[in-house]
Amino acid sequence: MKKALVCGAGGFIGGHLVNRLKSEGYWVRGADIKENEYGNVNSDEFVLGDLTDPIVAGKVVEEMDEVYQLAADMGGAGYIFTGENDSAVMHNSALCNLNVLDAACHAGVKKIFYSSSACMYPEYNQLDPDNPKCSENSAYPAAPDSEYGWEKLFSERLYFAYQRNHGISVKVARFHNIFGPQGTWKGGKEKAPAAMCRKVAEAKDGASIEVWGDGKQTRSFLYIDECVEGIRRLMESDFSGPVNIGSEEMISINDFAKMVIDIAGKDISIKNITGPTGVRGRNSDNDLIREKLGWSPSLPLREGMEKTFAWINEQRETALLVKNEQQ
Repeated sequence: MKKALVCGAGGFIGGHLVNRLKSEGYWVRGADIKENEYGNVNSDEFVLGDLTDPIVAGKVVEEMDEVYQLAADMGGAGYIFTGENDSAVMHNSALCNLNVLDAACHAGVKKIFYSSSACMYPEYNQLDPDNPKCSENSAYPAAPDSEYGWEKLFSERLYFAYQRNHGISVKVARFHNIFGPQGTWKGGKEKAPAAMCRKVAEAKDGASIEVWGDGKQTRSFLYIDECVEGIRRLMESDFSGPVNIGSEEMISINDFAKMVIDIAGKDISIKNITGPTGVRGRNSDNDLIREKLGWSPSLPLREGMEKTFAWINEQRETALLVKNEQQ
């Protein structure tokens, strides 16, 4: 039985990845600074600890065949692009990577996966919302639009340096806006799909929801199941990456909001306000993943959003019911 460590198992993607590995017969150890807030904790062993501590990192990698390093200090645009959390994002995420990678190398781990982000792509290639360029070979000259992106780029180079110098097999993927059930949907760290679902779920007919920016900025969003499928295919391949794991179904944020409103069956208008938005356009370029893995994501955005809205709406209704019972 193979043994795998999922760092960040208390998070959204990590929780789903644990489930996938378990379904494939792995013995799985999860590690995170927090437990999954929605109970998605199905690892054989869960270590509650801070991976910025090298002692914790050293302990969790022991006797592991594979490591999946997803732990990071992150959040949505409201957390990443205000500038208020830059030092924490860079310090905490970099330490997690430095500690886990070095410990894994010394422990004789055979293979390690690192979750990078599309946020590392140059801002100058993403100024046109209709024609962003996010092919893997467009990363340099480097010019990410956030410190979060700069840390991701540094850590990519860190992993490949260890592969060159120490022989550990490294796999690097650049995620593009992963969403789905059992992810953060309130509190300030939620990402656009969850935030949009929450706003629409809370709004009454005839009301409006606020959308940051002019709404013409574009993105693509990838459903969680396809993200996990991409991770596993990359880990089982002979390709190291970096490779995009994302959808090529680009949509403007206003149109995205209209999609969620339609899914909810509500009569709601959109009010565009000033707020952090990131780059003007971003869309996954999947030419490389098709070439190297013979696969690319294909689930329609609306199908994933229908599942996500239903889950978030249920969470909201349950929370309201509990609140009313306590009053």
